[in-house]
Amino acid sequence: MNRKTKQTALLGLCASLALVLAYVEALLPPIVAAVPGVKLGLPNIVLVFLLYRCGVKQAAVVSLVRIVLLLWLFGNAMSFYYSLAGATLSLVAMALLKRWDFLSTVGVSVAGAVLHNVGQILVAMLLLNTAELGYYLVVLAITGTVAGVLIGLCGALAIRRIPKKLF
Repeated sequence: MNRKTKQTALLGLCASLALVLAYVEALLPPIVAAVPGVKLGLPNIVLVFLLYRCGVKQAAVVSLVRIVLLLWLFGNAMSFYYSLAGATLSLVAMALLKRWDFLSTVGVSVAGAVLHNVGQILVAMLLLNTAELGYYLVVLAITGTVAGVLIGLCGALAIRRIPKKLF
């Protein structure tokens, strides 16, 4: 099997895993019932792994495929805009921060989690034409930091455990 075919197959597997993790996350009960919209971001384990193992382009492709498939299978147009904004801002920030050696995988993941929330709140503020939603970022920054640490640790573990020769 040539390199391009192998990479396409592996990215397809990664997109499938991210989609399954998104579905599993949707089945979980709300983590904090009093805080709407809080999620762990389980699919981001795959994206953190891909960002470090393969690069930004591959992580972006898998992220976009996951978002489109989730829209097609379970979502609506509004959820697509929220997901796309959050994922784009998150991935751009993580790609830029990854270049600096002083940040660990966990630090990059935390920044991605918090900025994912920022992207979604910005879209909500635009669509609902209200700046007051910005206050909710304080709560989401705290929960995003906790989730980002967990996702970053899982991503770092995957990077250490999955052989480089697969990619």
